Amino acid sequence: MSVRYQLVIDCADPNRQAHFWAAALGYEPAPPPAGFTTWDDYYRDLGLPEEALTGAADRISDPQGHGPAIWFQLVQDPKSVKNRLHIDIHASGPRTDPIETRKTRVNTEANRLVDLGATITNVLHQDGIDHYAVAMQDPEGNEFDIN
Repeated sequence: MSVRYQLVIDCADPNRQAHFWAAALGYEPAPPPAGFTTWDDYYRDLGLPEEALTGAADRISDPQGHGPAIWFQLVQDPKSVKNRLHIDIHASGPRTDPIETRKTRVNTEANRLVDLGATITNVLHQDGIDHYAVAMQDPEGNEFDIN
C-alpha cells in the first residue's frame, strides 16, 4: 500500500523558496488546514513558539493534486554540502521530438528559472547521447535539473 507524504526542504527564507518553487513547478500556496485562517495559526495551535513562525508562505501544493505537497522548513543552519536528493523538472517534451527541439525547451525553462532567482551550474550533454539537461541551483543553493 502506498503512503501519503510531503517533501520538506530546509531553508533560511521559506517565503522566498515557496514562491520560487511554486513558480517553477506550477504549484500554489497550500491552504491552511480546515478551521485555521493561516498556517501560523495552525502552528500556534500545535504549540510552536512565535520565533518558529514565518508569518509568510511556507507550503505549496499541486493545484491538480498529482504532486507531493512541499513544506519549506525554517532552519538556522546554512546549506553546506551537495544535496543527496534533488528535483528533476521535465521540460523537454517527448523523446520522439528532435534533440534540438528538446534543447530549446530545456534552455527556455532554465532561463525562465534564472529570471526567478535560480543559477545555471552546468549543461549536461554529450555528443552521441540522446539526452540534454541543465543543472541548476535554487535561490538558496539546492541543486535541481531541467531535462
